[in-house]
Amino acid sequence: MITLREVLEGTQGRLLDASGIVPATDIRRVWHDSRDIQPGDLYVAIVGEHLDGHQFVAEAQVRGATAALVDVAHADQLSNLSLPLVVVDDTIRGLQRLAGYWRSRLKVRAIGITGSLGKSSTKEVIWKVVSQRFATHHSRKSFNNEIGLPLTILELTPDTEVVVLEMGTHGPGEITELTDIAHPQIGVVTNVSHSHLGRMGSLDVIAQAKTELPASLPADGFAVLNGDDSRVRGMAGATRANVIFYGSTADCAVRAENIESHGLDGISFDLIAEGFHERIQTPLLGAHSAYTVMAAVGTGLALGMQVPEMLPGILDPSVRMRLLTVPGPNGSTIIDDTYNSSPTSSLAAIQLLSEIPAKRRVAAFGDMLELGAFEEEGHRLVGRRLAEVTDVLYTMGERAALIADEAVRSGMPAESVHQEADKLALAEALREGLGEGDYVLIKGSRGIRLEDVVSALRQDKLATE
Repeated sequence: MITLREVLEGTQGRLLDASGIVPATDIRRVWHDSRDIQPGDLYVAIVGEHLDGHQFVAEAQVRGATAALVDVAHADQLSNLSLPLVVVDDTIRGLQRLAGYWRSRLKVRAIGITGSLGKSSTKEVIWKVVSQRFATHHSRKSFNNEIGLPLTILELTPDTEVVVLEMGTHGPGEITELTDIAHPQIGVVTNVSHSHLGRMGSLDVIAQAKTELPASLPADGFAVLNGDDSRVRGMAGATRANVIFYGSTADCAVRAENIESHGLDGISFDLIAEGFHERIQTPLLGAHSAYTVMAAVGTGLALGMQVPEMLPGILDPSVRMRLLTVPGPNGSTIIDDTYNSSPTSSLAAIQLLSEIPAKRRVAAFGDMLELGAFEEEGHRLVGRRLAEVTDVLYTMGERAALIADEAVRSGMPAESVHQEADKLALAEALREGLGEGDYVLIKGSRGIRLEDVVSALRQDKLATE
């Protein structure tokens, strides 16, 4: 637990209107959402793209905040509050300085994870594996940016032995900023793909940004790299750390062979690592999930763990994430993969759909965003694969119309392809079109929010139960 005195020291801020506050006062939690503030919290007023957190300092006070972190430009207008204010030049920078200060006081070992796809799933499985031996904390949800990562570090206690941190980026330099705060000893890179290509311009620039993680590692650290991704493999030349490759080739320290998907029952494969060679089955879905397991095993090896002690984390039934199966209308089953979408993740999800015994295989796809120059090719690639697998296809959005067009071009009957105007129309079409024994895969980019369609279908289902 951090104290107000440590907040002042760590942020390099000054205390405005102490009003009898004792600098040794404990801060229960550092948090940035006024709606979730609880007694004893330090509220961080962040100026965002759409909202200015300084507008909610009074609300944080009512909810019991011990103090608030504010920037100097807003300090005077808030001085009438009785809440002690820690004034800094910029609240995001102040938060980052505080996190770096707190990190420097702890003996915790930090694991950083980056990649175009699979960061969150890899983070969760690594957390499960490492927790078999160590007191481990991990970032919640997708707390992987300049705000979420510092907040995660400020949740650590002196008892925490390992922290698992997801690190995202929209361009070069951002991961370096995160590693300057976290000082990871282990860095995991999952892959380099077309996600965010629209922002970064090329796969080489994306690779350059991801390389910042292994480049930051100390000489006695470990870079755990996907050896089957040529751009990730090349990052071995940019790090001082020891390198652990995982993948399918003979030089990988962690390998998976004879991968077999069992649809919604998970996958099985031969796991080979440091003298261990056994066939395992995990509830993770899709053949690509073998890479998630291998990354976690490589991380465990970097921490000195033995593969047998890692297995309970890998085999834990709760390890399945993101992609969910829920009851749909008229006796159908929804495969909810609405968290995000890219050509690579879409093809993996379609492959899983192809492996499920179903009366009919149905897909509902929205736009894939931020693909840049790969936008048309990426959508058409998905459309061709859907034509091979699905019986009925629904799309929504201008970009997803390319999926529909390519599916018809690839031989899917035009009467089996439906383009809907919006989420309401898509939900209604699915509600009317799905039947007993159908499995429907619903997928789209985060900005499309197709989880609203799943929610609408679920509400209908719950109303009839």
